[in-house]
Amino acid sequence: MSIRELGSSRVSVNLFTFCVFLSCFPGLILSAIVTLDSIVIYNTHELIKAVKPRVYFECRGENKTEFPDVKEKNVTYKFNGEESWQPLTEFSGKKCKRCGLYEADTFKPDDKFDEWELCPSDFNASDGKYVRFNNKEFNLTFWCPKCVPGSPASNSPTAPHKEEKEKGMHIVLILLIVVAVLAFCIVVGFVAYKYWQKKKREHDQARFLKLFEDGDDIEDEMGLDHII
Repeated sequence: MSIRELGSSRVSVNLFTFCVFLSCFPGLILSAIVTLDSIVIYNTHELIKAVKPRVYFECRGENKTEFPDVKEKNVTYKFNGEESWQPLTEFSGKKCKRCGLYEADTFKPDDKFDEWELCPSDFNASDGKYVRFNNKEFNLTFWCPKCVPGSPASNSPTAPHKEEKEKGMHIVLILLIVVAVLAFCIVVGFVAYKYWQKKKREHDQARFLKLFEDGDDIEDEMGLDHII
């Protein structure tokens, strides 16, 4: 094995190890949780006005999130992000999602308040909030503090401490991964170097023995062994 081949092998091993660590720790990739901050509905689609609506939010391919408290029109419902039905959805990258607000029905297809593309880039306000407004149907305020770099993580006094703690854990985890990768690279490099040394010695020994064999063949051809 040549030095160039040895270097290429070490690079391939390092890249493979890095990819394995990323797959084992998906939390290191962007993970931004979206919660509902507030909602007002201006209309219901029930034929019988006395029946309370069952409003829910859903992104395509994900589970429905029903809002059990939302029962009246023109009433502002505010939430703190810790309700049992939160969060609404989660971004793992910059890709948008097809989401909507709906009203469940028993005997006919569910009614649609509105449906749109929800994107991480929508949360461009400094507080990480995004307002979706339909003047005839609803007014929604979503909250995603991690969607906007540098935006405050929370308005509550306890959330910054929680965010700081999570950030510290991520830093420690990253340091541990870096140390593990470096240790693994050192071990692989040492083993590969020893293997290369062994192969080089074997090659040198083979060349040395071949020189003696070639020398004996030359002596035999020239008849020197009989003269001596």
